[in-house]
Amino acid sequence: MKYKIVVDSCCELPEEYSRDERFQFIPLGLEVGDYQIQDDESFDQAEFLAQVAVCPKCPKSSCPSPEKYMEAYRTEAENVFVITLSAQLSGSYNSAVLGKNLYHEQYGDKNIFILDSESASCGETQYALKAMEFQEKGLSFEETVKELEAFREEMKTYFILDNLETLRKNGRLTGVKAMVVSTLNIKPIMYGDHGVIKQKSQSVGMKKAIVKLTDIMVSEVPDMKDRTLMISHCNCPDRAAFVKKELLAKTQVKDILVMDTAGISSMYANDGGIIVTI
Repeated sequence: MKYKIVVDSCCELPEEYSRDERFQFIPLGLEVGDYQIQDDESFDQAEFLAQVAVCPKCPKSSCPSPEKYMEAYRTEAENVFVITLSAQLSGSYNSAVLGKNLYHEQYGDKNIFILDSESASCGETQYALKAMEFQEKGLSFEETVKELEAFREEMKTYFILDNLETLRKNGRLTGVKAMVVSTLNIKPIMYGDHGVIKQKSQSVGMKKAIVKLTDIMVSEVPDMKDRTLMISHCNCPDRAAFVKKELLAKTQVKDILVMDTAGISSMYANDGGIIVTI
C-alpha cells in the first residue's frame, strides 16, 4: 500500500470508505455529565442527543492520545496523511504531531504529513478525499502536501445552528441572548475563519437562513463547477436536501456528498444543525 490517510472521528466519510484499508479513524472521547463514550462505530446519535438535551452541563470531548496516533503511523504505507479537526476546537492536532515525534524517535524517518483542517466534519472529509485523489493520480508525497495546503486556502466551511444551547453552555452566548435568539427563531449563519468560529449573518427561521446561506456561498465562491459540495446534517436530512436543492438552483458543482454527523460533529452542530463545505 503506497499511502494511508488517518482522520480523527470528527471526519465523516461515505459508507464505501468506512472499511477501506487506506483510511483509519482515530476516535475522540465524548462526555455529557456522567455519560461517557468513544466516538467510534458504536456511536448512537439519538441517544447522545437525548443526553445533551437533558444535561445542564456542556458536552465535552477528549482528544486521542499521541500513542494512538503513533500506532496508526506504524504501517507499511510509504506516505501517511493525517487530517484533524481545527486546532482551535480540539487538541487532536497537537496529539497527532506529538505522535509523529514519538514515531520518529522510536522507528526512524517516515513521510508523515499532519494537516490542521481549520475545519471539522465534512471539512475534514474534503481533505481526506483530496489526499486520496492526489495519491491515486500519482503525485509525490511533497506534491500532495503542497496541493492540500493550497486547497486549505480555498475551501469554505459554513454552518447553521438550530439550537444555541451548546454555545450557551460553552459560555459563547449569554443566557439572555440565547433565550432571545431562540424566542425570536433567529438562526445564526456561521463560518470558519482559519479554524475560528465566527458569525457571517443570521435570518429568521431555518428555511430563510438556508436560502441566505446559499446566496452567501454563491457570492463568495462564484465558480463551483470543479468543486464537491459536502453537507453533513445532525438528524435533519430534509434540511440537508433543501440546502442541496437551493444551491443547485443557483450554481453547478462537480459532485455532492450528503452525510449524517458522527459524534464530535453532532456535539458541535447539535440537533438540527447543518454543516456545509465547498
